[in-house]
Amino acid sequence: MFLEKDIDTSRGRGWIEIICGSMFSGKTEELIRRLKRAKIARQRVEIFKPAIDVRYDEEKVVSHDANEILSTPVPSSSNIILLANDVDVVGIDEAQFFDAELPNVCSQLANAGIRVIVAGLDMDFKGKPFGPIPQLLAVAEYITKVHAICVKCGNLAHFSHRTVVSEKLVMLGETDSYEPLCRSCYSQQKKA
Repeated sequence: MFLEKDIDTSRGRGWIEIICGSMFSGKTEELIRRLKRAKIARQRVEIFKPAIDVRYDEEKVVSHDANEILSTPVPSSSNIILLANDVDVVGIDEAQFFDAELPNVCSQLANAGIRVIVAGLDMDFKGKPFGPIPQLLAVAEYITKVHAICVKCGNLAHFSHRTVVSEKLVMLGETDSYEPLCRSCYSQQKKA
């Protein structure tokens, strides 16, 4: 697992950190923790989230544990470049909902000397790579994969099982629509 102490900041170089995993695994919690630490270090921080994600709040990034941090909702990843002025750290939540340009946006920011911290689902409810996350994983310097706990058996979970009938790829929901499952329990649910 990557630790913040492992990052060389001595030359002010930028980089990309990815926090990924299933729903209910603590991705947003970890993003908020890192961003708050950057603020404690008196770094200039800007946080973005997709404008479509209004589950908990229209402007705040909020974890399932109710931790929160103020953010700027944006309709597309290109807006991040326009709004990330004079910052040291950029945080991006729910990255799977952004367009395919997000990896390029993150690379541009990192090339400009900015630390970019991105959190998002690595797989959709069908167990397939989700949105721009696979490309982000390929270009990131640091990757943290977090796991939830399987609600069926208690093992580590890394699948987001949709519990309601819908084939829509993007469907905002919480425990009313999704549950974390391990590989074995997810496979059993898919057979049912």
